[in-house]
Amino acid sequence: MTEVQQRCGLIALIGRPNVGKSTLLNHLVGQKLSITSRKPQTTRQRVLGIKTRDYAQLIYVDTPGYHLGEKKALNRAMNKTVGTVLLDVDIVLLVIDRLGFGPEDEDLLAMLQRQQVPVFLVINKVDQLPDKSALLPFIDQLRRRWDFFREVVPVSALKQDNTAELEQTLVRYLPEQAWFYPEDQLTDRSARFLAAEFVREKITRQMGDELPYAVAVEIEEFKIEGDTQHISALILVEKESQKKMLIGEGGSRLKLIGIEARKEMERMFESKVMLRLWVKVKGGWSDDERALQSLGFD
Repeated sequence: MTEVQQRCGLIALIGRPNVGKSTLLNHLVGQKLSITSRKPQTTRQRVLGIKTRDYAQLIYVDTPGYHLGEKKALNRAMNKTVGTVLLDVDIVLLVIDRLGFGPEDEDLLAMLQRQQVPVFLVINKVDQLPDKSALLPFIDQLRRRWDFFREVVPVSALKQDNTAELEQTLVRYLPEQAWFYPEDQLTDRSARFLAAEFVREKITRQMGDELPYAVAVEIEEFKIEGDTQHISALILVEKESQKKMLIGEGGSRLKLIGIEARKEMERMFESKVMLRLWVKVKGGWSDDERALQSLGFD
C-alpha cells in the first residue's frame, strides 16, 4: 500500500478592511485566534492559524486590512505586513466583501500579478447579497479582467457556507512536503500576544466609534500561580480625554472590558484568570516607530 505524501503550506488571507478575513480564519481553524469587530482595521499584525487534517497541514496567515490614505507609522506598518507576508506563502486568498470592489482591491491585484503562486478570489458574505443572480456575471467580469485567479470561491465565513469546500480545494494546491508544526499546534503566537489582543477586542467592541484607533495593549505581567493565570495589561491611549472615556464613570467601562476579556482568556487558556487593567496616556504612540517596535510591530 502506497503511503500518502504529507502536504503543507502557508496560505495568506489578504484584503481591504472589514471583508471578514479574521472571521474566515477563525472558522477555518476551528478556534478563535484572530480578534474581530465591526470596526475596520481591527487586525493589526499577522496572525497565524494552523489546521492539521488527515495528511495535510494548512497554515493560514491573517493580515491587517490593506488601506489607502492613512499616513501614520501604524498604518504604514500594517500595510507593510501585507506585502511582507506575500513574499513567503504558497497560496494567496484575496478576500472581498460581496460584489464590492474598490481602490484597495485594485492595488492588491497589481501586487498579485507578480505572484508566482496560486491566487484564489474568495467572495465573502454572499449570504447578504440581495440579488444572488448578480454573482455569476460579477465573477465572469473579474475573470475576464484578471486571468490569474486559479479558483473563485463564494463563501459566508460567518455562517460557514462553502468554507469546507474552500478548504478541500486548498488542500489540492498545497505543496507535497513535511508538516512545519506539531499536529496539535494552533498558532505560533504566544499566550501574551493573545491576551493583549483579547483586551483590545473588548475595547474596540465596547467603545464603538467613540474612541479612534489610538489604543494599544501591552502585557506587563503573565505568570501562573497554582491553577490561576495572573495577567496585568497596560492600555495605551493618546489623550487624557480618551483615558476618561475608556475608564468610564467610576471605572464602570474598564471593569466591563476586563470582565469580557477575562472570560475570553479563560476559554482560550482553559484555566482561571486574574486580570488587572491600567490605562496610560502616551501621546503620539501610533506615529512613533520606536513605540511600535516595543509593541511588537516589526
